Parts: sequence; C-alpha cells; structure tokens
Amino acid sequence: MGRITEDLIRRNSEHNDCVIFSLEELSLHQQEIERLEHIDKWCRDLKILYLQNNLIGKIENVSKLKKLEYLNLALNNIEKIENLEGCEGLTKLDLTVNFIGELSSVKTLGHNIHLKELFLMGNPCADFDGYRQFVVATLQQLKWLDGKEIERSERIQALQNFPVIEQQIREQEEAYCLKRAKDKEEAQRKLREEDENEAKERSHSVFEGQSPFSGEHKDHVQEGQEGEYNQKRFKDNEDDLEFWNKPSLFTPESRLETLRHMEKQRKDQEKLRLDFSLEDDEKRHQIILDLAVYRYMDTSLIDVDVQPTYVRVMVKGKPFQLVLPAEVKPDSSSAKRSQTTGHLVICMPKVDEVITGWRQTSESGTSPSDSSREHTNQRSKQIEKLDVDPSKRSFPDVANIVREKNPTPRRVRSEPKIIPSEEAPDFEDNPEVPPLI
Repeated sequence: MGRITEDLIRRNSEHNDCVIFSLEELSLHQQEIERLEHIDKWCRDLKILYLQNNLIGKIENVSKLKKLEYLNLALNNIEKIENLEGCEGLTKLDLTVNFIGELSSVKTLGHNIHLKELFLMGNPCADFDGYRQFVVATLQQLKWLDGKEIERSERIQALQNFPVIEQQIREQEEAYCLKRAKDKEEAQRKLREEDENEAKERSHSVFEGQSPFSGEHKDHVQEGQEGEYNQKRFKDNEDDLEFWNKPSLFTPESRLETLRHMEKQRKDQEKLRLDFSLEDDEKRHQIILDLAVYRYMDTSLIDVDVQPTYVRVMVKGKPFQLVLPAEVKPDSSSAKRSQTTGHLVICMPKVDEVITGWRQTSESGTSPSDSSREHTNQRSKQIEKLDVDPSKRSFPDVANIVREKNPTPRRVRSEPKIIPSEEAPDFEDNPEVPPLI
C-alpha cells in the first residue's frame, strides 16, 4: 500500500524544480494511497490537488490549505464529506465514484462560500430520491452539480420542498447505514478467514522447508519437480479465475480485497523455486551444474555468468549463485538447454594447474587432477606467493647505464675532397677549423 512521503511528492514536482514548499499544483493519482497526510504541512501554497484513483478512506489533513481551489478525490473509498471547512478558497470539489452514503454531510460544505462546482455522481447517495433537490437547497452557493448548471427556478423549488425532502433523505440514510454495517461485518469475517488460510499455508511451507531456491548436491534432479510446479500453476490460475468470476458488492472492502489479490499475484510471480544438482565429473575433469528452469521458459530470460570460484545465473531477473568446490575455467565453460527437460546444463572444466612460478606444479607419480587438488587445498590453508628463480634475477646496473665508449665513426658516403682551386691564391688552410662533413 502506498503512502504520501516527501520523496513521492518531490518525484511529482519536477515542474517546480522538485521544490515542494512552493508547489501550486500536485498530482498523486493512481499511487494506491490509503491515507491523506503531510500535504498540509509540506505544501501550504497548493491550488490544485489531484488524488483520484487511490484508496483514501477519509478526508483529512487538508484544512490548512487556504489557497486550495480544486480538489479531485474521485475513485476513492470516501464515505463522508468532512474536514474541508479550512479550505477557504475551494471552488471545485470532485468526489465522483466514492462510497458517500451520508448525504447530510454535504452541509459541512456550507462554510466553503466560494464553492461553485460539486461532483457526487457514482456515490450511493446519488441514488437517493430527492438527492439533487437536497444538495441544491443545502448549498446555495453552488452553480453546478454533477456537471449540470443549477437554474434559479430549480433552487426556488428545492427550497420550497426542502422539509419533506430532508425527511426522505434521513430515512434513506438510516437504511443505507444498516446495510453498510452488515457489509462491513461480512467483509471482516472474510478477511479473518483469508488470514487464517494464509497462516496455515505459510506454516505448511515452512515445515516442508521450502525456499526460493531449494536444492541439494545430488546426482540427479528430483523427478516430477516440474510437474508439481505446473500443477501448482494450474491451481493458481483456477483460483484467480474463480476470484474474478465471483460476484461481489462494490464496497471499500471489495476494492481493498481486489488490491490485495493483485499484490499476492505479483509476489507469487516474483517468487522462483528452482531445484538443482551439482556433479563433479572426474572422468572429464569438469563440474556440471543442472538447474531445473522451466521447460517452456524463454532462454532470453536466462543469463549465465561463470567465474573461477562461483557461478551466477539470473532467471527472470532473480539471482541464483553457487560457490564451486574447485576452480574452473570460465572461458572454456559452456551452457545449454536440455532438449528433453528444458533444464539449464552448465559444464565448467576444472583448472589443471595452479600457477606457482618457476617450480613445476605436477610432480612425478601424481596425476594432474590430484596435483591441482593438492595445490587448491594448500592455497586454501595458506597464502601462496609467486616464486622466482634466483639464478634468473637480473638488476640493472645504474652506475653503468651511461658508459664512456670510444665513439665509432659513422658511415657516411664518401664525398670528393674539396681541394682549393688554383684560381684562389688568397686561400689559407687553417688546421684549427674542423673539416666540413
């Protein structure tokens, strides 16, 4: 069931930069809200408030909203008009399709002098004889009732017949209240029976040791598990069909019962009971996981993640994780669906050797599987460090990184030696000047 929280209001106030204290319009429809609370403290400047299609059973905690002009409470569980005297600026009130049977409670709206529009269609009181005349005569500030304009002649006639109409309304109210009390008792009795049945089922499931993922390390998956699941699913479908086909009265309790049934269905769908078996195949040196996913489940709903020490399977978004008894090779692992049972079969080859540096892992006289098992056990007991062959250690000699070496002459193409021509008699060969290369 939903509640009005600060986070809920902020999520619905993006048009006001998520600032709630200065909100003027707020929409909280279809949130399964059962109680009106906190709004009069957090949103004092509200002018428009949408709360239709919830499960609100009482009008409360809105009397401090002095600026409120339009309040929509259609499709709720309200049985009486009350606690609206403080909404001084209220001009439009929508109470369509509620459970208001006390029509005389509209008198409390006499304090809302600016109220011009009122909607009460779809309520039990709207079926009372003289309903419209009673409301028109009681609330003389109204201009529209149930979307229909109130004529002056209609109001005059309603005021003239008001004493008689008021008596009729009172008698119909009393009859409705008696019927409503019986409906409440019957609904409470059914609720107690359902709670007892659920408690029995819960205790039975706990006794049998059921869990969302139940299973043991067995050689084979239990036969008939899928058949039991299909049988339970068929029974659930039958119960669901029976619930929706069963005739029931339109009451606040029936609305709550419908919501509880839908929530239960949603939770049942979220629960996932899968059996599994984990087999250590020594002959092929691999670990085989057989997960009993349902035969007709789409493979796109399954995601497999194999790691060296564990395997995780996501089935319809629900995780199944298992620690493996030995280290495996994720890159060489494979997953496939069985063509006969639909089960998910994951084959994970085990690691042959454990890296320990320059020393050989497998010793003479022992098989690779025994050697890997030995090293796995040793590594679980103590932390192994990577060993390096001391003979192969080499450290750079920082002192000799830059060494003076006789420069080797670069090979260049031989060019003809420049010999001063005889035409330059003033040329002097200076030996201190380096030759041009």
